[in-house]
Amino acid sequence: MNRITIFLITVFFLVVTACVPMQRFKEVSKKSNKLEEERDRMISENEKLSVESIEMKAAKQKFITERARFREDSLKHFEAIELLKKENEKLNRKYDDLSSSHESLLQGNARETTRLLNQLQSAQEDLQKKEDRLRALESTVSTERQDITRLRAELEARNAKLNELEQILYRKDSAVVALKESVSKALMGFEGNGLSVHTKNGKVYVSLDEKLLFKTGSTTVDPKGIQALQKLSKVLEANRDVNIMIEGHTDDVPFTRGSAIKDNWDLSVMRATSVVRILLEGSKIDPVRLTAAGHGEFMPVDPSKTTEARTKNRRTEIILTPKLDELFKILETN
Repeated sequence: MNRITIFLITVFFLVVTACVPMQRFKEVSKKSNKLEEERDRMISENEKLSVESIEMKAAKQKFITERARFREDSLKHFEAIELLKKENEKLNRKYDDLSSSHESLLQGNARETTRLLNQLQSAQEDLQKKEDRLRALESTVSTERQDITRLRAELEARNAKLNELEQILYRKDSAVVALKESVSKALMGFEGNGLSVHTKNGKVYVSLDEKLLFKTGSTTVDPKGIQALQKLSKVLEANRDVNIMIEGHTDDVPFTRGSAIKDNWDLSVMRATSVVRILLEGSKIDPVRLTAAGHGEFMPVDPSKTTEARTKNRRTEIILTPKLDELFKILETN
């Protein structure tokens, strides 16, 4: 083969490679933007749920404190009522004594009789005031008891709702642990060889180094990487209540001008999309569960400018999140 033939073949290959339709690129970019918005929305909803859970716990503590205060006030009122009852009995006895004295002195000194009558009248007025105060306190205690009953009912309802939420969150955390164990078991032969599995913020992260999936600058998954992804797809197929986010990450080394891949954004998105296709190929995973995203070099695990740091940053992360539909339904009915 002479040099002219080789040159013509090279030119033909470059022309064919460069003719990737711009429409496909725009569709991928549009899909990436849409998926990033969906991811942000889900993160915002998750934060909102956390805030509402904290607020409900604070409300529970507030109700417990108010209930204790109402109980203490009720006890004080009860003691005051008992004291007034005793005083009332004393006044009644005193009244009886005065009435008896009055009868015996009717024929006695008129001045003494008047004094006793005045004393009797004063005692009666004092008794009436205390009886009025007693009725007022009884009314107050009755009202406060009704308030305590109402607050107790509200607190019990909130406690029931909070317990239900806590049970759902516990089941979700248990599901995350079980999912991690399933994923680790399926990928046992790959962990430590460019692949790691860990949990963070209630999610399972499967991190795959570039050396396991791609050659430098390539978007084609290597056979060993395909094998790992196929094993993972079996686990994801069995766990239908799990959303799947595939994120592509690169280092900060820019692409050479004239390359078919424009920049690191382009490379990270295309790699994430390649992983999505392999997970779906030959499996029964609902495509609605999958989201592909690219972050380029802007989310490094190690910001250093060393070779080792750049190697760490060139990775693909598969983030598995249990669905929270049951939790959302409870919050909507609250």
